[in-house]
Amino acid sequence: MLRTALRNVLAHKARLMMTALAVLLGVAFVAGTLIFSDTVGEAIKKASAKNLKGVAVSVQAVSDEHIPPGVDKRGNRTTALDEKVVDAVRALPGVESVRRNVTGTATLAGPDGIPIGNGWQNLATNFQPDKDGYDARYPLMQGRGPAAGDEIALDEATAKAAGHKVGDSVRFATDGPVLTKKLVGIVTSEDPQVTAGGSLALFDTATAQKLYLHPGQFDELVVGAAPGTDQQALTAKVREILPKDRAEATSGTELAAEQSRRIAEQNKSLSQTLLVFAGIALFVGIFIIANTFTMLISQRSREIALMRAIGASRRQVVRSVLAEAGLLGLVSSVIGFGLGAGIAVGLRAVLDANGAGFPDGPVIISPTAVLSSLAVGVVVTVLAAWLPSRKAAKIAPVEALNTVEAPPVLRSLVIRNSLGAVVTGLGVAIMFYVTTLKSSDDMVIAMAGSMLTLTGVIILAPLLSRPLVSLAGRLTTRLFGIGGKLAKENALRNPRRTAATASALMIGLTLITGMTVVGNSAQVATDKMTAEGLKADYKIETSTYVGLDTKLSQKVADVPGVTAMAPVRNSGFETGGSYLNLVGTDLAAIGKVAQLDFKSGSLAAAGANGIAISQTAAKEHGWQTGETLDATFEDKKKAKLKITGIYADNQEVGEAIGATSLVDPHLREMKNEKLLVKAADGPAEGLEKQIRHALGDSPLLTVKDHADLRKENAGQIETMLYIVYGLLGMAVIIAVVGVVNTLAMSVFERTREIGMLRAIGLDRSGIKQMVRLESVVISLFGAVLGIGVGIFLSWAGSNLVSQGLPTYELLLPWGRLGLFLLIALVVGVLAALWPARRAARLNMLESIGAQ
Repeated sequence: MLRTALRNVLAHKARLMMTALAVLLGVAFVAGTLIFSDTVGEAIKKASAKNLKGVAVSVQAVSDEHIPPGVDKRGNRTTALDEKVVDAVRALPGVESVRRNVTGTATLAGPDGIPIGNGWQNLATNFQPDKDGYDARYPLMQGRGPAAGDEIALDEATAKAAGHKVGDSVRFATDGPVLTKKLVGIVTSEDPQVTAGGSLALFDTATAQKLYLHPGQFDELVVGAAPGTDQQALTAKVREILPKDRAEATSGTELAAEQSRRIAEQNKSLSQTLLVFAGIALFVGIFIIANTFTMLISQRSREIALMRAIGASRRQVVRSVLAEAGLLGLVSSVIGFGLGAGIAVGLRAVLDANGAGFPDGPVIISPTAVLSSLAVGVVVTVLAAWLPSRKAAKIAPVEALNTVEAPPVLRSLVIRNSLGAVVTGLGVAIMFYVTTLKSSDDMVIAMAGSMLTLTGVIILAPLLSRPLVSLAGRLTTRLFGIGGKLAKENALRNPRRTAATASALMIGLTLITGMTVVGNSAQVATDKMTAEGLKADYKIETSTYVGLDTKLSQKVADVPGVTAMAPVRNSGFETGGSYLNLVGTDLAAIGKVAQLDFKSGSLAAAGANGIAISQTAAKEHGWQTGETLDATFEDKKKAKLKITGIYADNQEVGEAIGATSLVDPHLREMKNEKLLVKAADGPAEGLEKQIRHALGDSPLLTVKDHADLRKENAGQIETMLYIVYGLLGMAVIIAVVGVVNTLAMSVFERTREIGMLRAIGLDRSGIKQMVRLESVVISLFGAVLGIGVGIFLSWAGSNLVSQGLPTYELLLPWGRLGLFLLIALVVGVLAALWPARRAARLNMLESIGAQ
């Protein structure tokens, strides 16, 4: 029986090629994900290890909670790590060196004024030269290290991005006005934070302390140990001499373990997402594999009957088919794994090109990735072939010798339809229940309902195929005559096969449609929220959210062409066990730049201790206009606040609004989170430049108009949709392979029939047309089911989406849905090219005589 299985694989190479392709693509997706994850994880781990080389103990400063946390009256942070602590650590036995780090952020201006780097990854620290002027942590490529207050060094990538060379003036900002320093050196860095899209600026220690701390203070002490020193013992000694609750020590081993854990967490999310899509692709492949083996067994029914007649048992027949499937899965998995390695390399290159900045490193192929990929391919193929193998074992020898293909047993169809109705009904009931849920935490219930609904429709697909295919057949018959009618009859001849083929395409289109409908509706909701909530023409923030100097901000109001400017300062208070964010602003100007729709009361009466609150906050706490709240601010000071009005929710002003005079006394730093600016003649390029100039032309600034805000918010959704389209594209490609496979094997089964059609006058073009129309009918059947189910699921989940996006309402993107139908039509035509050509080239007389 094993030799028979091997012979069958070799005898039906062409028939199994498409099935092998389906397995191959699915395994390639899995293998690519695993190899990519291992490769990137190992590269980051090695970069981190290199970055931690020589670190025996790391001493980190901890903010003191008994004073304004980590901030003094001048605004700089304060730490307990000073020269006294450094001397005490250096004096410990086993300590070879102590590196004193000062850290912060510095955002550089590029050639066009656009910031270099990526927000909080724009690292700034101090250059610490040895007696020869070199810093082992940051090796020099050109020039020298900074040694004076007007000097700076940059890493190679940052200097290249900014277009700087040694000797140039570098403009940058930390959290205040723009600074300019001379570039004296260019270094290299292995810091993953920098290599992953950030930037690096280096200053001498005194300058770094002036910018971020105080003279003689540090953020971190990196302790190097003498050879043979026990890290854990040294760490314990360091902990003993540190100021209590003001600093903490961690061994280098613990740091490396923690970094490895963080790296694994960072990669886990991306890997899991990719594996979900790989699972979808393999799930689609199951239909193709099962379809192929069902048709192969039907074609070999006489052969199987003969084997049974000469003594083969049912169990041996099952084993023979499963052995054939296992061999096919193994070969396909091996090839798929090779393709997956290529996918991993390509995925890394694409992400790097889009700013991911992964460290360099070789491709890592772990035994786990190899074994997992091969196991997945073989197991999926064998499982998909299991039901067809049981069907083969049940063939009665005499019955099989008397007929080529028996019609489906009525009882099995009844059982299938009954099961499908139950599963679908349960899924639909859950989805209707989902429409009543109010929390986004109930997404698991929605996902379970979606899976049950989709599974039920797949089970019911043979039953649904008859009315839908018949309807499509009327159109094809009217348009194409006898060719269209024959196509309809061929599609209806075996509803199970038609359903299995169409279901592969349906799964992909269900997911694509659902994501498209939700994404399109979210885009419109975001646009609506931006347009309705914001009257201002400009929204001004900083890229690192460090805030805007209040004195400098006031200059924006004096820019010619600006009619209104409202600052937004964030604070908060606690009342009755609940915490509310409180925005401090200019009460006279906020109504001119933000859409405030008051349901009761007004903002005009707010005054010194009055506030207005959002409708959601009022409803949640049962508050009414006129009530007085006992509030405790973040600085523990208490006040009585009177509610003077309740307004419709607005994301720009949040939960509560008060005067700046109410908020300012409780702020740690006097800074505006953002500025909302109204212009007399709307957004203008010249006005934006004037606003930037009034704010010091800082590279930290982001000045966005309505178009920018819409692009920023809706653009993220659009990008996500394109990523989903790309990932689900693999499942659609596999579905196309399934259509080709089904048609090719269907043509083989109908060889005599095609010969008879040719004999009674149907020409070759008619044969091609018949096969093409059958393919189109099957593809459109799958597309209609997929789009229909996708729309239903997105409608049912709308209520959950609206909880996080109040302006959300379901809107069908008819253009894209029409495009999906058109794509299904094209898929049908393209999938039929080879089978149609093969059918048309069959010799008439040989076909009639075929067995």
